[in-house]
Amino acid sequence: MCWTRSAVLLTSALASRDCEQICPLFNALVFSTLVSFSFVYHAVGGGTGSGHACLLLERLAQDYPKKPKLAFSIYPAPMVSTAVVEPYNAVLATHGLLEYTDVDFMYDNEAIYDICKRNLDVGSPSYTNLNRLIAQVVSTLTASLRFEGDLNVDLNEFQVNLVPYPRIHFMMQSFAPVLSAGKSSKEQHTTAQITSAAFEPANFMVKADPRGPDHRYMSVCLLYRGDVVVKDMNSAVATIKTKSTVQFVSWNPTGFKQGINHCKSSVPKGADMAEPARSVLNICNNTAIATVFQTIDYKFDLMYAKRAFVHWYVGEGMEEGEFSEAREDVAALEKDYEEVSGDAEPSGAGGEY
Repeated sequence: MCWTRSAVLLTSALASRDCEQICPLFNALVFSTLVSFSFVYHAVGGGTGSGHACLLLERLAQDYPKKPKLAFSIYPAPMVSTAVVEPYNAVLATHGLLEYTDVDFMYDNEAIYDICKRNLDVGSPSYTNLNRLIAQVVSTLTASLRFEGDLNVDLNEFQVNLVPYPRIHFMMQSFAPVLSAGKSSKEQHTTAQITSAAFEPANFMVKADPRGPDHRYMSVCLLYRGDVVVKDMNSAVATIKTKSTVQFVSWNPTGFKQGINHCKSSVPKGADMAEPARSVLNICNNTAIATVFQTIDYKFDLMYAKRAFVHWYVGEGMEEGEFSEAREDVAALEKDYEEVSGDAEPSGAGGEY
């Protein structure tokens, strides 16, 4: 399915019906909780996940402009594709995510697949294996809402510390330790060890290498769970700061936000992953994420230069100019990351003070 069929044809039917069902539920959440937000889980390579999800986000943005909107997006993997028109859908969806989300957590199936094969000793990982890793990220991210801790980080605080400019809101994340159930009794991981593992490129859930000097961190949020004390956490972070591969932009002198929740992470019964005594989620804003956009833009340009498959989108009611508009927006996003990495302020991000 293409982006247009989901976004345009479903506007008056399926999407409106979904919004009519979702908005009252979301409205009840708004008035029953002190911290209200919306999570959207989707893939940007398919028609429904890109077009329909962006339309729902647009409606939520119109009805609840002040409420944070967080998206968990599966982006096309560099070497694995599930649809021919994936580059078109991904660029069009990114154009929408730039406008209608406050924070976007990016994944790709290839990166998570490799983590499952390497760390969990699963020869042929299923979507269940992949989704359980993503579930650990979401569970740790929302742990402060459900459990008490010495240094809990709520979602508003998290967003404020990670997004330096409105457009620069696409995150990379890693989770450590990821251990197979068979190895858990043989390995013990200290706070320093899991912190170091969380910065290893192979443990990130999207195919992008955050290491310097080519790429720089703008901000890092480390969320610890389980048997972690503040002294060990501070010592581990101090060690990370000395590594040459962990480089920050010059305009952020602090860089790190840390949180501790004493309720350890859990896994479903019979899962391939072991339940660790302590764990850490690394959510970072790094300029390396621009390489994901560069990859999909390259594939987009190859197809669009020949106007391949464009007639399917136009036939469903989309204007060809929307392709160029979306492509230019994503190109501007790449330029924003380049300017941030070079310590210049992104275009349109500033203001007098």
